[in-house]
Amino acid sequence: MNDFVMKLDMSTEHMQKIFGMQDAYVKKLERDFDVAVIDRNGSIMITGAEENVRKAESVLRELAVLSGRGNEIEEQSVDYAITLGMEEKEGMLTQMDEDCICHTVNGKPVKPKTLGQKAYVDAIRNNMLVFGLGPAGTGKTYLAMAMAISAFKNDEVSRIILTRPAIEAGEKLGFLPGDLQSKVDPYLRPLYDALYQIMGAESFTKNMEKGLIEVAPLAYMRGRTLDNAYIILDEAQNTTPAQMKMFLTRIGFGSKVVVTGDNSQKDLPVGTKSGLDIAARVLMGIDDIAFCTLTSKDVVRHPLVQKIVQAYETFEAREERGRQREKERTGRSVRYGRKS
Repeated sequence: MNDFVMKLDMSTEHMQKIFGMQDAYVKKLERDFDVAVIDRNGSIMITGAEENVRKAESVLRELAVLSGRGNEIEEQSVDYAITLGMEEKEGMLTQMDEDCICHTVNGKPVKPKTLGQKAYVDAIRNNMLVFGLGPAGTGKTYLAMAMAISAFKNDEVSRIILTRPAIEAGEKLGFLPGDLQSKVDPYLRPLYDALYQIMGAESFTKNMEKGLIEVAPLAYMRGRTLDNAYIILDEAQNTTPAQMKMFLTRIGFGSKVVVTGDNSQKDLPVGTKSGLDIAARVLMGIDDIAFCTLTSKDVVRHPLVQKIVQAYETFEAREERGRQREKERTGRSVRYGRKS
């Protein structure tokens, strides 16, 4: 049977971006779709089984549109374009690219890069309270921060409040030197980093001095009512049920709240229930509250991070199945009067 051939015209500039260094990106596309892609006199010739060729052509066409809009074509973009191409979700990548939340201080646009991220951003726009759940690298905090800064700049809220529980990640750091702010700053550093990148250090410092931006540990929220504010609770898996209830009852009029967390990275003492787990069970189904679950498919860090997250998910699922089988075996032994 003869191979199907399709021709795609593309400028040399876009072709260079899409093919990648030493044609690394196009080789990935050839391997995943089982096609051959050849640059021939300024045109791209795609050869292979017809269905595969059409999917590969669709991916290349979408990447060309992204390139034409001035985007850098990165490995993560190519990987996700291939994933969508295999699922025949044509046009979704370029559609997401149209949703620009804001720009960083260096002028780089902040946009959702996966379908999960797009659903998360839309949920934040359309609900008063959103829970963003998922593994590291899925952009939960960064996108929430971008939405908060955008709302602040557009005068939709009068201030931004960022908070997270001050809990050590499995390490005992001992007594930290300095005043109270110096002691809690290490726990809040990831929030500062995102603010500096999106807003710029000078603008952040100026607004923080005016009290318009506040970065504080969760304990500081007790006893307050937060009106007309954009409030982000980060690392919510490390809250206790009492802390989570305390935080959620701080919400005032005109405020919007985003709660982010990763249930696979709890640092609570053994046996302590997570406030995030309880909130998910208590609040599910209430109007104006949305739960968005991001997965390893939504990881937008280095491709190796996605593989690490997937490996841990597989391992933890296997361990859980083993625990369930052991529980069932022990239960049968008890019912029949045998010692396990």
